[in-house]
Amino acid sequence: MADLSLDFQFKSPIDKVWDALTHSDTLAQWVMENNFRPIVGYKCQFRNEAIGLIVDSEVLIVDKPHKLSYTWVGGPIDTIVTWTLKQDGETTHLHLEHSGFEAENQAFNGAKYGWAMMIDELKNVLEEE
Repeated sequence: MADLSLDFQFKSPIDKVWDALTHSDTLAQWVMENNFRPIVGYKCQFRNEAIGLIVDSEVLIVDKPHKLSYTWVGGPIDTIVTWTLKQDGETTHLHLEHSGFEAENQAFNGAKYGWAMMIDELKNVLEEE
């Protein structure tokens, strides 16, 4: 098994970063179209129609504003995404753990590249508001 672990920092309050992770409309701006709701047990989908990708998710953990976890099942992967947030002064530290990859293979590297691109979009979203 292989786990993807990435860390990011934002000059935004923790509640603003939390909202970007949990509000469907905001998530759509930096991840994909979705019907996400931060409710444990809630089943939803992330959809990228341009590339024909549908990701099925079930919310596993909601500990506002510190931890959010959900399944990420689509294409060849059946994984778990976990976000951990920590406020330090004016900086919010965001840790992403994307776990359950079979190996550091194409799916793993695709996720690593995809999250890096999406986090760039998240930075833009946080700076706009």
